[in-house]
Amino acid sequence: MPSEASTQKRVTISDVARYAGVSNATVSAVLNNKGTVKDSTRRRVLEAIEKLNYRPSGAARRRLQPTLHRTIGLVVKEVDNPYFADIFLGARAVANQHGYTVLITSSESDFTSEHRIVDLLADKDVDGLIINPLLEEQADLSHLFELKRRNIPFVLIENVLGLQANIVDVDNVAASKEATRYLIEGGHERIIHFAGPRYSLHTEERIEGFRRAFSETNLIFREDMIVYAGARLKDGYEKGLAYFQEHRDNPPTAVTCYNDLVAIGLMRALHQLGIKVPDQVSIIGYDDIAIAEYLPIPLTTVRVPKTEMGAKAAELLIRQIEGANGRGGSDAVERIFLQAQLVVRNSTRPLK
Repeated sequence: MPSEASTQKRVTISDVARYAGVSNATVSAVLNNKGTVKDSTRRRVLEAIEKLNYRPSGAARRRLQPTLHRTIGLVVKEVDNPYFADIFLGARAVANQHGYTVLITSSESDFTSEHRIVDLLADKDVDGLIINPLLEEQADLSHLFELKRRNIPFVLIENVLGLQANIVDVDNVAASKEATRYLIEGGHERIIHFAGPRYSLHTEERIEGFRRAFSETNLIFREDMIVYAGARLKDGYEKGLAYFQEHRDNPPTAVTCYNDLVAIGLMRALHQLGIKVPDQVSIIGYDDIAIAEYLPIPLTTVRVPKTEMGAKAAELLIRQIEGANGRGGSDAVERIFLQAQLVVRNSTRPLK
């Protein structure tokens, strides 16, 4: 459930000025501790601030005190996932060029924690937010809709259906389809997909790409080709052990995975079971994290332009922030979808 504070409309300088019976400029002068305001007027303004519980947003603080350092909050699902490290590096590079600092924090895949972090940063610390939202069956996304209602600048690194917001993402359907077609064209027919978390749009898009690859061939897609695994190393490992033990008599010859972490976990499981990659099973990951190239069996994977995603997200956010500050930025919703590409290494082999 959203907190009481998050469901209330943000108190503005105009509200304080109206309550105290003064101009916005007078409130600004009091907040900046200028000596040009009469003591009696200053007391009225301070009483109004206390009564209304006024807390300047990051953007408002910047207007009042331009020397304050500008800050962008980056909220990710898993701080230990190298995917987000590359997004951070891209965002930081652009932010530094514009005089902003990027503060990164993680919800650790807990939607209550994400809700609390976003509320805290929006109320106190930052000029805008870049968010990779946690999408689960029980997830409460009201904090994202509240940011929109309160006109707090933010950009999403994954789409939330029904929310008109700035988004930077990749064309997951096309990339997943390309990876699956590569296997089919190499003679693989018994292919499965280790899918990501349920209720994630990324999961759905990658499943759809897998499905479309089959629809363009004479091969038949079956729902049991989709195996929900998750997004972490242990998810790939545990699901890999369970699935290949259960299907030891007729195992698939290839697996596409939701991400590289799942693929790496699966590779460990197959090694433990004595199943050779790629001789017996070909594996394709997704993301192309740095370690993928340096594994004992270098991983074939879909390269996502992660650093570029972070850079584009920061560019969008800064335009949004500076538009809100009257500096000529844009408040129009922008949706940027970058292209990913298949990188073939040693974890796959053709059957023909």
